[in-house]
Amino acid sequence: MLTLSTTASSKLCDGIARRDFLRVGGLAMGGLTLPDLLKAEAEARTGRQYKSIIMVYLCGAPPHQDMWDLKMDAPLEIRGPYKPISTNVPGIQISEHAPRLAKMMDKWTAIRSLYGSPNGAHDSFICYTGRPPPPNGGGAPTGRLSDPPSIGAVVSHLKGQADPAVPAFVGLAPKAGHPPYGSPGHPGYLGNTHGAFRPNGAGVEDLKLNTNISVARLDDRRSLLQGFDRFRRELDSSGLVESMDGFNQQAFNVLTSSKLLAALDLEREPAAVRERYGKGDPKNYGDGAPLNLEHFLMARRLVEAGARVVTLNFGRWDFHDRNYPQLLRHLPLFDQGMSALLEDLHQRGLDRDVAVVAWGEFGRTPTVNKDGGRDHWPRVGGAMIAGGGFQHGQVIGATDRLGGEPTERPVHFGEVFASLYRFMGIDPHKTTVFDLQGRPQYLVDGWEAMPELV
Repeated sequence: MLTLSTTASSKLCDGIARRDFLRVGGLAMGGLTLPDLLKAEAEARTGRQYKSIIMVYLCGAPPHQDMWDLKMDAPLEIRGPYKPISTNVPGIQISEHAPRLAKMMDKWTAIRSLYGSPNGAHDSFICYTGRPPPPNGGGAPTGRLSDPPSIGAVVSHLKGQADPAVPAFVGLAPKAGHPPYGSPGHPGYLGNTHGAFRPNGAGVEDLKLNTNISVARLDDRRSLLQGFDRFRRELDSSGLVESMDGFNQQAFNVLTSSKLLAALDLEREPAAVRERYGKGDPKNYGDGAPLNLEHFLMARRLVEAGARVVTLNFGRWDFHDRNYPQLLRHLPLFDQGMSALLEDLHQRGLDRDVAVVAWGEFGRTPTVNKDGGRDHWPRVGGAMIAGGGFQHGQVIGATDRLGGEPTERPVHFGEVFASLYRFMGIDPHKTTVFDLQGRPQYLVDGWEAMPELV
């Protein structure tokens, strides 16, 4: 751990004990109501005063018929060889290769009727924004300034950092052969200041301040840099310097605290916890993301440290051939990592403060092709939602006998996003952000939050 020299003292910001606060609130500050006191009690119990989202992007779109919506009455070329198993919620079954999640079905919700992809093209854009990709694609490696922003960028812009030493938006997305598979969700017209912090590889070393530099010396450098920026700002009309101001502030906040580095250090976790999550495989799967189970643990540590949105890219589920063998490589690992995350959140009292979503960009064809794979199927797919204080232990939506068309309660990506924004305390129908032309843009294109989750 890096220790910085400083003369600052450490003390509570207000000096008021929790019990005293509640007594003052109840007796002397008549403006506080019972809900206010209960909220304060909950915040004091968990130590959190903010909400967080963990979004797991299953790169390439997983086969919903082999995971959450098995069709045992369909012909063999559609139903496949896998069997459903009962969960701990009577009447709900999922794949036999997700036994851990089956045992905690009461803690999450399956969506079997998800739709929204316009054409079945691989693009993570819809998973991060709730909107169809722009006409010419939204999966560029660095995004485009004209694109609508991802939920991580929106939350960063509207809520800011919960802790000055921890970025509001963190993306655990490595570079991938297919650029959308390596996207953490782009900031679009909100600007790069609200882009995802990506703690991958050697970049983590940049978070460490040389041991011969004290906080006082760093402050001197900050003052010098601010002087240069004032001079440059008078000459700059592009907005670059203004953007750099945000980067600089974040960088100084991170460098003068070890909190982010501590969150990324999995060795601080007990061995039993690390073993429960497992390691998986840190190498990219083909042109997709790695099957890295440690990222699930890192996501939990990041939201606990102060991150508001963490995105996690997992695997490469584009099974045009060998669907069943490849699924046997992916689904058991996903089952282990996701179940460990949900179990961990509940044990740590974070299940109401952290919402978790896992999905791909569309579903897969009901019929298995000649190569033993399932092809792109934008008409319907699946997803899972957990945490967030939502109602769980349920299935939302249904498909026909072949798993190819929604028959009950179609759910658009935008409805899930409306629910997530509501959870974060953001009204998606009243809140707007401005695009590059200065025009106000709503967040979810009119979609309503899902009443089933409330």
